[in-house]
Amino acid sequence: MKTKAVRIYGKKDLRLEEFELPALKDDEILAQVISDSICMSSHKAALQGAEHKRVPDDIHINPTMIGHEFAGIILEVGKKWQNKFSKGQKFSIQPAMSHTGTLNAPGYSFRYIGGDATHIIIPDIIMEADCLLSYDGEAFFPASLSEPMSCIVGAFHASYHVPPGTYNHEMGIRKGGKMAILAGVGPMGLGAIDYALHQERKPSLLVVTDIDDSRLARAACLFTPEHAREQGVKLIYVNTAKTENPAGHLRDLSEGTGFDDVIVFAPVRQVVEQGDAILGFDGCLNFFAGPTNPDFKAEFNFYNVHYAFTHIVGTSGGNTDDMRESLKLMGEGKINPAVMITHIGGLDAVIDTTLNLPSIPGGKKLIYTNISMPLVSLYKLGEKGEQENNNLYKELHRIVSGNDFIWSHEAEKYLLANAKPV
Repeated sequence: MKTKAVRIYGKKDLRLEEFELPALKDDEILAQVISDSICMSSHKAALQGAEHKRVPDDIHINPTMIGHEFAGIILEVGKKWQNKFSKGQKFSIQPAMSHTGTLNAPGYSFRYIGGDATHIIIPDIIMEADCLLSYDGEAFFPASLSEPMSCIVGAFHASYHVPPGTYNHEMGIRKGGKMAILAGVGPMGLGAIDYALHQERKPSLLVVTDIDDSRLARAACLFTPEHAREQGVKLIYVNTAKTENPAGHLRDLSEGTGFDDVIVFAPVRQVVEQGDAILGFDGCLNFFAGPTNPDFKAEFNFYNVHYAFTHIVGTSGGNTDDMRESLKLMGEGKINPAVMITHIGGLDAVIDTTLNLPSIPGGKKLIYTNISMPLVSLYKLGEKGEQENNNLYKELHRIVSGNDFIWSHEAEKYLLANAKPV
């Protein structure tokens, strides 16, 4: 079977190509990818090429498929896995297989599996690692977003606290505690707000910061303080660029005690140090944002480490249990990852989007891999439809504008039925 896929050959060298997949082995699964959301990690891999820890050294000879936040349909199952998976089954994939002792991952390391492709071959190691997950939802995009949501879930679970006088690490954010999400209204920050408000282990106070009023305003519309209050959480949004002493102002919001949990969503030295400065006794700082600079450093107050028992953790991705929790919460309607999505596009939009991701405003860029479509903001669909007299964009605008510009199953269904094939 032929596939079309975006493959990486080296630093900033991404190519959309059509080629033949090898014959399916008894321990493999053939699948069609439907959707993939583009992650900043793919941008980093594209910049670093073979220097990236997950990307093989020989990509200039044996290029690998990119994209790791994807969902699709199983087309054919090899003999080994026919008792567990079946043709027509929807799936999502957990790319992080570190529990198996390898850094290899779909979207970085394999020649025939990645999210930015029409068809893929899922190798045996994915199933052996229990990383091919069944998905029963109607729309595909939530399954794509279950991977980034699992990263958020993992960060919340990785934070920890130690009761005074013990050496027992109590895992997870402090229930009923005070929490701050710094630089927290990007796509992952929005997911973190959603999860903080709607999971079982909620904080009593949640402070979300950024330096952009428009992004803060959008977050406040999506997750209002009134709704948070109904969930038992006091939610406060703060533009730290408008305060002379941001750390002091944030500590005042915590009633002077500091925060139990702080998650940092930007690899910026000042933000990390601000997070350290607002930690309370036994406070945990989670450095969520992955820097592109391997020499990235920030100061940390070790006086407080010694006397106030502050500590720091870092997480990169979630595990399979985190992903299952994400899928469960989505299925129950408790979280809605669609709030992350601000752009949609087709497979032919992947290369430019991946290479230029940091400079494209907005949140998640969602790719439908079997269609041809430029990357378009959900807020610009109507404008594009009028400019090009294009009924596809006009109808998509009607759907999303009637849903507060949040992507939906209705929008996805219409797009897949009417868009031009790639």
